[in-house]
Amino acid sequence: MAAILDMKWCHVPVAGHALLAVADADGLIGLYQLLGSKETTYTLQPLASFALGKQCLALSLDWSTGKAERASPQPLKIISSDSKGQLHLLKLDEAGPGLHEVATWQAHSFEAWIAAFNYWQTEVVYSGGDDSLLRGWDTRAPGEPTFTSRSYDEHVLLWDTRNMKQPFADVPVQGGVWRLRWHPLHSHLLLAACMHGGFSVIDCQQATEKQQDMCTISVSRTLPSSLLYGADWSWLTFCRLPETEPSSHSGSLSGSDPGAGTEDEAGDQWPEPPCPGSLTADGSGSKERTPPQPSPEDVRRGSSQLHSPRTKICVCDSGMEADLSIHLLATCSFYDHVLHLWGWENS
Repeated sequence: MAAILDMKWCHVPVAGHALLAVADADGLIGLYQLLGSKETTYTLQPLASFALGKQCLALSLDWSTGKAERASPQPLKIISSDSKGQLHLLKLDEAGPGLHEVATWQAHSFEAWIAAFNYWQTEVVYSGGDDSLLRGWDTRAPGEPTFTSRSYDEHVLLWDTRNMKQPFADVPVQGGVWRLRWHPLHSHLLLAACMHGGFSVIDCQQATEKQQDMCTISVSRTLPSSLLYGADWSWLTFCRLPETEPSSHSGSLSGSDPGAGTEDEAGDQWPEPPCPGSLTADGSGSKERTPPQPSPEDVRRGSSQLHSPRTKICVCDSGMEADLSIHLLATCSFYDHVLHLWGWENS
């Protein structure tokens, strides 16, 4: 397919299946349905597509599912932005299935690099473009922006959406901010992908709880040979094994070099994990693999949990006792074509 500019999973199942939306360089928004089971190979089956227009790139997309529980009659919508500076509001016909245009409007003078829903008020969307503007829109009357802010200065800004005249916190990060991601469990931790400035983890606890301009950078890392465009937190956590479970089943981040893959020399794949999302062997006698790891200098020294034989990596809702002071995150960089997995111990 064409080059992919953005992709996002729908936060809720659609007709009982996981649904992935993709924005590509042909100006298409494509929907793919995840099909399969544990006994068969999973596949992504094309479900529907919508062309944003001629001679444009689809640059970003977001789902309207929000943070609140979805009301049954509420239709699923997608907001997308393109290289002509336009925003496109699409509606998913779940019975069809198909994507249908609700509204299209000119939002920016140049490329509209990002569009996103307000997850607590999904009639509202935000957009940012190459004209250095951040704008808000009410999708019920999208002709005029609800606010406009000139905002491209290598700073991360925190806003109260009830007062968009000025931000209540401002953090310089020494690079153009391409992506921002809140931690899935620690709502005060913000991960920023900052192009030539690498990435930073920003502690916003004082700012978000007291609305004070007191954000601090907890950790940062530059990648001198590349530009960092993407970063996100993992939902995986380090979990303590029950005392009755053999420690040989553990899968810590110790072991092989940072570039180790998930296949051995014979090309065998990872075995079925013993718990959802775990990176450990299943104890069935198959060869145990060591998961990819950051090098020692990439992880704060002195961590006993990272190399403990009594820990393994599980999803956050696995029901096991999790060590929430250790965080996993991933970044991708442009010129060197590298995906990095980082372990950070927040002590």
